[in-house]
Amino acid sequence: MSRPFLKMNGLGNDFVVVDARTAPFDPSQIEVRKICDRTSGVGCDQLVSLERSTKGDARVRFWNADGEEVGACGNASRCVGWLLMEGAGTDAAVLDTRGGLLRAARAGDHRVSVDMGEPRLAWDQIPLAEEMDTKGIELQVGPIDAPILHTPGCVSMGNPHVVFFVPDAEAAPVREVGPMIEHHYLFPEGVNVGFAQVKARDHIRLKVWERGAGLTKACGTGACAALVACARRGLTDRKATLELDGGDLVIEWRESDGHVIMTGPLEIEFTGELP
Repeated sequence: MSRPFLKMNGLGNDFVVVDARTAPFDPSQIEVRKICDRTSGVGCDQLVSLERSTKGDARVRFWNADGEEVGACGNASRCVGWLLMEGAGTDAAVLDTRGGLLRAARAGDHRVSVDMGEPRLAWDQIPLAEEMDTKGIELQVGPIDAPILHTPGCVSMGNPHVVFFVPDAEAAPVREVGPMIEHHYLFPEGVNVGFAQVKARDHIRLKVWERGAGLTKACGTGACAALVACARRGLTDRKATLELDGGDLVIEWRESDGHVIMTGPLEIEFTGELP
């Protein structure tokens, strides 16, 4: 039996979305990898499914391209939020994810804001393998007396992130360092690796090596984590434009309730059927 899907993207971070609210969909790791494969499959950064939920408008599941199911994906949440709002004819939707309930709202034409909730900042919430101050953990890359990267911040947005502060994101060794840090022993569940260049109090240039997906054009939770990490260090204000390879996101870490709000565009690419 074939299964319809919708191909969408948020700033080039692309997804295959399957509606499983009427028929079960529980792919194996091998099946996920086949769907995400850009040579022989549909090709995408993540696979997403919608299921019935008693807590929200839909239960949303996310799988990375390597087949691992993960708790959150910011750009996919904006895409799915838009789908649910379009289907119901509303201006808001609640997503029931493994990382918690996320609330989406219209922010313009094909533009959505998602309340990503409060960032988790305790070392055992990231999680780390040992207790550390997550504002700047004891981790460096390069010679002990002259490291090229050091003292990154750590944030969980329903998935783990480590954020290095760099003078030039374009020159950052993303492909070289990303895979090494992704599987570092300090991160028992693996980690998304951000390289953040602060250009102004309200402007951050960011590149992200995503856990299980590699270098992508944009990472929504990575943008949220970078803003929080920079603001905690006093490098930026609590609201900034995050400049990613695929475009810009506006991220705000609200003082009123501590929630992180992500706003940005989305696109529908095409529809198809999985074999």
